[in-house]
Amino acid sequence: MDRLLSMRVFQRVIDEGGFAAAARALELSPAAVTRLIGDLEAHLGARLMQRSTRSIHLTEAGAGYLESLRTILRGIDDAEAAAAGSTRELRGMLHILSTPALATHLLAPRIASWRALHPKLTLDIAVDPFPRQRVESADLSLLLLEDGADPNLVVRPLARTDMILCAAPAYLQRAGTPARPEDLEGLAYLRFPGARLRLQPREGSAVPVEVDMPVALQSASLELLCQAAMAGAGIAALAKVLVASQLASGALVPVLPEWTAGRFTICAALPSRKLMPARTRAFLDFLGEPLSARCLPA
Repeated sequence: MDRLLSMRVFQRVIDEGGFAAAARALELSPAAVTRLIGDLEAHLGARLMQRSTRSIHLTEAGAGYLESLRTILRGIDDAEAAAAGSTRELRGMLHILSTPALATHLLAPRIASWRALHPKLTLDIAVDPFPRQRVESADLSLLLLEDGADPNLVVRPLARTDMILCAAPAYLQRAGTPARPEDLEGLAYLRFPGARLRLQPREGSAVPVEVDMPVALQSASLELLCQAAMAGAGIAALAKVLVASQLASGALVPVLPEWTAGRFTICAALPSRKLMPARTRAFLDFLGEPLSARCLPA
């Protein structure tokens, strides 16, 4: 059994979502893919996936094996790239983990430009509202960190952004426009889970204020909170960079603009402190300068 080939085939079956798709991607016959997976399971003495006519599902053993396997195969690919001594043509797959909002607003608009530069490198983007505990599973993870610091993560800061309160003009016309933080206590809050509303002045040395707003909606999807705010459901605390177009169009307006609900750093978290692979470095460089120019708070 070609163990390395079997490992690559197993990973590609999961990434492609099926045996036939993996066979096409690897230019193998479906029978060869089936045989290689069978040989791998026999070698390990464990069932790695449950298969039906329409879908495949990892077993517990398969999920754990795949997580370790990705690290092993990335290491092999990086060693081959280093030995080749050239990064002018990047190949393979770059695994990215991102919060949904950053994937939608920062990654998606730039994929076409990236593909024009590196057409033979595939992006695999997974989204998770709470990616901090999964950074070891990806080549890089994009997340928002309060104050830009987490001693447990290896991060590269990309840009800083304010978390601002905003609402639809129609909602403020109906409910009233607050002039002070205390005025928020009678208004509807569209809240990210676990996020206490703590306002701090953008200028000066005034003491931060915690506000107890009645929660009308709670969701881990910032996109959902943004859409609900635009529909007039209440006031949301959203990253300024993620609602720049809505603010520019007037669909949302700042609430208490002299206050901020926090300052966050958009970071790329890396799985380890080891030498950064060429494909990861290239993608970070691609994101870096334009992202900083767009995201620094005004």
